[in-house]
Amino acid sequence: MTLTIEVRYITANNRISQKRSFVLRGNKPEQVAFDFWQQLRTEMPYHADLEKVIANGDQDLTEVVRELESQEMRKIDENWFLPF
Repeated sequence: MTLTIEVRYITANNRISQKRSFVLRGNKPEQVAFDFWQQLRTEMPYHADLEKVIANGDQDLTEVVRELESQEMRKIDENWFLPF
C-alpha cells in the first residue's frame, strides 16, 4: 500500500511544504510520517517548527507526530548520563 505524506514546517522565517510517497511495508502511517519528519530535520541547516502533517491528502497526523517526537525526546532524556 502506498502512502503520500505532506509535511509543512517553518524554518528561517520561511514556510515550506514537502511531499513524498512511501510504501508502508507493515509500518503504521504515523510512524512513516514521523520518520519522514526526522529525515527532513536532519537535512536542514536551521531549526524547524512542525506546522502540519497530512497523509493521503485528508488525514491529519500532526498531533500524533508531535507526540512521537515528544516520546523520542523523553527517551533521550532518560538515557542521558553525565560524567559528574
